[in-house]
Amino acid sequence: MRTLLGYAVIAVVVFFAIKVAFTLLGVALTLFWNLLWLAAVGFVIYLILKLINPAAAARLHDAIVGKRPSSD
Repeated sequence: MRTLLGYAVIAVVVFFAIKVAFTLLGVALTLFWNLLWLAAVGFVIYLILKLINPAAAARLHDAIVGKRPSSD
C-alpha cells in the first residue's frame, strides 16, 4: 500500500512538472513567433521605404547596423 501511494505521489508530481514544462515551451514558442512576425513586418516596411526613399532607407540601415553617420 505504501509503495502504491509513493508511485501515485510521483505520478502527480511528474504530471505537474510536464504541465509546467509544456506551458513554458508554449510561452517561448509564442514569443519566438511574435518576434518573427514583427521582424517580417519591419522588413516589409523597410522594403517599402527603400522603394519610396532610398536615402532614408540607407540612413535607417546605417542606424540599425551601427555605422556612424557621415559628417557631410
